Amino acid sequence: MSIVHLLSGKRRLWKFHGGIHVPDEKALSNACAIATMPLPKRLVIPLQQHIGAPARPLIKVGDGVLKGQTIAEPSGFISAPVHASSSGTVVAIESHPVAHPSGLSAVCAIIEPDGKDAWSELPPPLPDYPQLDPALIRERIRWAGVVGMGGAAFPTAVKLSPGIERTIQTLVINGAECEPYITCDDRLMRERAAHILEGVRIMHHLLGVAEVLIGIEDNKPEAIAAMRLALADTDMGSYTEVVSIPTLYPSGGEKQLIRILTGKEVPTKGIPAQVGIVCQNVGSAAAVADAVLEGKPLISRVITVTGRAIKHPRNLEVPIGTRAEDLIAHCDGYQEAPRKLVCGGPMMGFELKQPSVPVTKSTNCLLALTAVESPDPEPALACIRCGRCAEACPAKLLPQQMYWYARSKDLDRIQDYNLFDCIECGCCAQVCPSHIPLVQYYRYAKTEIWAREQERKKSELARTRHAARQARLERQEKERQARLRKQKAALAAKQPDGAEGADTKKAAIEAARQRAAAKKAATQTQAT
Repeated sequence: MSIVHLLSGKRRLWKFHGGIHVPDEKALSNACAIATMPLPKRLVIPLQQHIGAPARPLIKVGDGVLKGQTIAEPSGFISAPVHASSSGTVVAIESHPVAHPSGLSAVCAIIEPDGKDAWSELPPPLPDYPQLDPALIRERIRWAGVVGMGGAAFPTAVKLSPGIERTIQTLVINGAECEPYITCDDRLMRERAAHILEGVRIMHHLLGVAEVLIGIEDNKPEAIAAMRLALADTDMGSYTEVVSIPTLYPSGGEKQLIRILTGKEVPTKGIPAQVGIVCQNVGSAAAVADAVLEGKPLISRVITVTGRAIKHPRNLEVPIGTRAEDLIAHCDGYQEAPRKLVCGGPMMGFELKQPSVPVTKSTNCLLALTAVESPDPEPALACIRCGRCAEACPAKLLPQQMYWYARSKDLDRIQDYNLFDCIECGCCAQVCPSHIPLVQYYRYAKTEIWAREQERKKSELARTRHAARQARLERQEKERQARLRKQKAALAAKQPDGAEGADTKKAAIEAARQRAAAKKAATQTQAT
């Protein structure tokens, strides 16, 4: 940090490459306080709401469950449990449409609430966590099913376990919320700033970092003021700073926010821990506080329901598993027929094929767009190689080259251009004068590469199994031959010695021949 910055008391900020300015449309939903969504008639709870292995169900159809009860356990290190959002009866465990770009279905536990909202027995709060083993605190966060609530849904307990080979110096708390229309984090920071900071304090304790940086875009002055006021009431000021950053999409991307606040670049195909940083969302921080200080699992979250097609846009505290159509109904339905129903924001979200999909831990917005907000896309024209996509790309990629290789299905060459560093922010498509849906091509290429990798792994596993079977058969054959040799040696040792032994052997062979000849003659007689 320069002398000027030290004297001014302002933190130096860096710029990431590219980015665009887009209308934020946040005034539609951020004027009202967070409201509580009443219990719906049915909860559809997916068993995989996180990156990693799906959770294993612990319930069966007909079981009664209580609010906060674990209904599915993690099936690996990178996995997370799932809990019942309310008390009621499990009426089905079946495949159900979920929020996915391809409109896929997934295994869900379907619960009919009994209206009592009765809690299960919860573990005791841990207000004395600074005196406890950090492994115990991480296990509590893992039990609570806390995941990244900014969209990635990576298990938080795993992120807070960087390993002894990595030293973490900085904890970055992401309150940027750069995507247009979405205001759930904004309202959360305005109304529950102190609770967020309690979660930040817990994560600071677990990581042992030197500093905590809370990054918020400067188009959220109320959230910035609320967080700074709450911070002033704590003893965290010596290592925590609320930083106002310029509004530029996608400043809320993990790598982009780290660049803005620290100047560090996360390496290609790398993670922030490699440069000594862990990044967490403000919603995840609040969920960590719930888990450790109140013993509550992650069974609800704040969601923005917005768009000009919605009659009364707002932010709602919603039980996990609530269907999109129930959210819309609670906002008094549509004031005009929507052109498109989107999960997430207009830049990185995806269209929902049907309104019965449920809210998950990573769902931050339900967006109903009118025809004016979401007009028909212009017909795609030929690429003119203007380079605007490369100028706008926040990941410093070459979108034009990636487009050509994705279009020609050259999956090997496109990986040479770091396809998987693409965060699918949509900046390239937004500035493309030829209206080429570039992100769709990248998503297609990623899907094809993942599918090919899965096939390769399956083939490799089949080869490994075949090699193991062949080795086992060869080993068994060698063991059988060894047993036969041992048996022959034992028989030979029991035979008489000398001529008498030879005569006995010859007599046995001759007797066997005579028996065979007699059997053959009898067979021929029967045939005639």
